[in-house]
Amino acid sequence: MRGTELHLPRGATANARYALDIGPATAGWTHSSLRVLELAPGGSHAFTTGDSEWIVLPLEGGCTVQTEQDEFQLLGRDSVFADVTDFAYAPRDARVQIASGAGGRFALAGAKCERRLPARYGPAPEVPVEERGSGTCARRVRNFAAADAFACDRLIAVEVVTPGGNWSSYPPHKHDEHRPGEESELEEIYYFEIDGPNGLGYQRVSPSREGGADVLAEVRSGDAVLVPDGWHGPSIAQPGHDMYYLNVMAGPGDSREWLIRFHPDHTTGGYR
Repeated sequence: MRGTELHLPRGATANARYALDIGPATAGWTHSSLRVLELAPGGSHAFTTGDSEWIVLPLEGGCTVQTEQDEFQLLGRDSVFADVTDFAYAPRDARVQIASGAGGRFALAGAKCERRLPARYGPAPEVPVEERGSGTCARRVRNFAAADAFACDRLIAVEVVTPGGNWSSYPPHKHDEHRPGEESELEEIYYFEIDGPNGLGYQRVSPSREGGADVLAEVRSGDAVLVPDGWHGPSIAQPGHDMYYLNVMAGPGDSREWLIRFHPDHTTGGYR
């Protein structure tokens, strides 16, 4: 697919309800979704989860998340660059209301699923934080809903903060085939924020098959890149401007697992 179809600049999917709204119909796939909700002080928003499970993740500010039987107070954070945040999980076939006294911005990471798990609260102190890579490939990964960190049916989601001038998502890797014990098939959304005014970054996705995903995008705050297939990486942060991205993944496999293969031409640095 062409990069113009896979790079979604800020506002490209906005509507009356969400500043960003990517679902299977938008992306042309079957499972992964991401919305960004902006609430004014005292604002609220209600939605039904349908056939998907959702995590409400504060990007800026705090909120209350209510389902039919549970209520969770999310302290949130000042910005995505400040620290980890607490979050709430809402199951499929539920009604959810999000309200914020001070206002804020909230990511809704979703995945079409089969099982209905209980609504739960994710405390910030329990989020595993990983220092990955070294030197100019160093970055910090917040594994709040990694496959081995928080129970979901299909959804996998993590945050990455890359210092200005560094590369992340490197070496290029992929997860677009089902290879038991070696690679899992996952659709992925990258959502970006860049620290500081006029900051930017770059995202590369290169084909792993004939006619596959091919993107070289200049990304700014509020942009998203879809990864239906292909080798993705590097993600490059402009010097002096830290880069944040939220990764949302889900796929059709029987097991919820993140198994990747590295590009054979890029085998140094990065993850290990």
